[in-house]
Amino acid sequence: MWGLGILISLLGAGALRVLQAPGEVRVTAGDTVALRCQAEVAERRYRLRMEWVRDGGHGVLCATLLEEPLAPGPPDPCAPPILLSWQPPWATLSLPRARGNDSGRYLCRVTLEI
Repeated sequence: MWGLGILISLLGAGALRVLQAPGEVRVTAGDTVALRCQAEVAERRYRLRMEWVRDGGHGVLCATLLEEPLAPGPPDPCAPPILLSWQPPWATLSLPRARGNDSGRYLCRVTLEI
């Protein structure tokens, strides 16, 4: 199994950069949450898998494939009531009417498929 350090050295330092905004947000019950993710790719031809995950073993909440020129394919179904939208260059995960059990850390995970 490849470790992350090995993968990064094989691809080069600038092959993939992922930005997530906001870094941290406090939300009260009933609020709408919008988390944005952007992937910058140095490769000329690529295929990315963008997934949103939440800590605590909830698995993948939402996912989509992105291919050159960074256009999304049809998203996988999201765990209700989560919505995924695309306004290049940002993908936005939206959670309308947050509840107490929605609390946690959300992470945009991007995999570069070679």
